[in-house]
Amino acid sequence: MDQKRPRLPQIIALFGPTAIGKTAVAVALAERLRARGEDPVAVSADALQVYAGLETLTGVASPEERAALEHRMVSFLPLDATFSVGEYSRLAHAEIDALLAAGRWPIVVGGTGLYLRAALADLDLRPAPAEGARERWTAQLQEHGSQALHAELARRAPWAAEKIDPSNARRTIRALEALEAGELEPPEGPSQLWSSELRHPTLLAGLTMEREALYEQIERRVDQIVAADAREEVLRAQAAGVSETARKALGFDELLAGDVETMKRRTRNYARRQLAWMRKLAGVTPIDVTGRSADDVAAEILGMKDSAAG
Repeated sequence: MDQKRPRLPQIIALFGPTAIGKTAVAVALAERLRARGEDPVAVSADALQVYAGLETLTGVASPEERAALEHRMVSFLPLDATFSVGEYSRLAHAEIDALLAAGRWPIVVGGTGLYLRAALADLDLRPAPAEGARERWTAQLQEHGSQALHAELARRAPWAAEKIDPSNARRTIRALEALEAGELEPPEGPSQLWSSELRHPTLLAGLTMEREALYEQIERRVDQIVAADAREEVLRAQAAGVSETARKALGFDELLAGDVETMKRRTRNYARRQLAWMRKLAGVTPIDVTGRSADDVAAEILGMKDSAAG
């Protein structure tokens, strides 16, 4: 009896922590794919790169990188707009489906784990909290205090509350917002987030790096962002009336305060969370990029694709 052959990858997805070099690998992949007669396009899976006016802070591909590889799903929202993963999912699905229908090759590039899954899979995403959710929780904080707010989180999501100090009102409010947006999942049990089911056959590469080397790159990356006038970018955004979702960009509040060291520490912590996401992603192939060129990594990824085709 003939066995049905597995469908070959139609998409390459790159996931990895901030500052690891995902964009450079995507550009190198594009060069190699074009040499094979393919027509690649990058599709960003990042929660904050959607905002026009925060390109330096959020690490949007440079003009030179975008000239080498077209990038979609970046810099298309005004700074005062709110945005949710549900809205992103609908746009990303339409973008990817249109590229495939046109015979082009999507390279999904992301550091936001939930957005990567939202781009690649069909998730039952609840709508974002209504406008003013943060103001509502802040009002409850002022009326009842941080302990009562934490108790509400513990009632609704005990797995999240146990990781947050009851006196940390800011983290408690963010957790409650995430819970209402459908972005706060229990750590165990069946979840669409960790399912292997995807909308299209996808080769998912997870970029990793030795921790000290990654931390050194994060230090350099933050220094480069600061040197590229990211604080002025943040000040302009603040003056323009930036939305609550846009100001969640990593380093926004720290640069407002001129606190670069805290920005570096938060970025290292974020990188650890991204790596934790990667360990839970189904079907991901880890690739250690320590000390390697982007082209070398791209060659390995295409070798994986060729093996799947064989």
